[in-house]
Amino acid sequence: MNTTELTAASGKITAARAGNGRDLVALHSLLTDRHAFDPVLAQLSKRHRVTLINLPGFHGSRPVEATMDAYIAFVRDAFDAFQIGRDAILMGNGYGGTVALAFAVAHGDRIGRLLLADVAAGFPPEGKQTFRVMSEKVAAGGLGTIADIAANRVFHAAYLAKHPQALAERRAVLLEIDPAAFRAACAILVDADLVAALPKLKVPTLVICGELDQATPPALNKVITAKVPGARYIELKACGHCPPLEQPKEFLAAIEDFISP
Repeated sequence: MNTTELTAASGKITAARAGNGRDLVALHSLLTDRHAFDPVLAQLSKRHRVTLINLPGFHGSRPVEATMDAYIAFVRDAFDAFQIGRDAILMGNGYGGTVALAFAVAHGDRIGRLLLADVAAGFPPEGKQTFRVMSEKVAAGGLGTIADIAANRVFHAAYLAKHPQALAERRAVLLEIDPAAFRAACAILVDADLVAALPKLKVPTLVICGELDQATPPALNKVITAKVPGARYIELKACGHCPPLEQPKEFLAAIEDFISP
């Protein structure tokens, strides 16, 4: 569908926008980009003004320092630049969800609701190691070297068997990312440790997770719902890391009541 391209006055942040109504802001995963939300955008934009923020290093948004504080400031600046209302729904998938969670902890007064899809508040040692390996591979050979890893983290084996083109699609997306920004994102995910702050989060929160997610499996998502007061959890059967892309109809059905104006 048609979207309007946005650029902050500073020139440092870009986004795309569609629709009218209550603000809904989407932050994409590390191994996808904002187009992962394309399958659900038409439906979401019927009742919401959807702003798809390009995180640092994606589609013209400039890289920032490799710290969570810098990423929180980036999202805050995007909210200001694009005049996002204080009752906004903030939605994040994967890496974008971890950033969204950190932003909600720091600036809960800037949003009305928090919707997380396949998100970790912190990673176990094996998860941290995966980010280190990806960062090292990118440093040595560029983003094309992790296409296989990316496809297998975003999708599960059954999906890849039915959609063999997914590997080429992941490679095409990865080659558009600034390598330094990708490595910075890996660094903040290695260091991410938001669990202790979760009980302080007062924003209504819904956590969606794909049953077959290998990147942020259900157990990591359930940590969030166990710690955030009143948070709810919905698991999508036979789905991987990116429900809006893999199961758009099921994803929309799962979030319908939560995002209704």
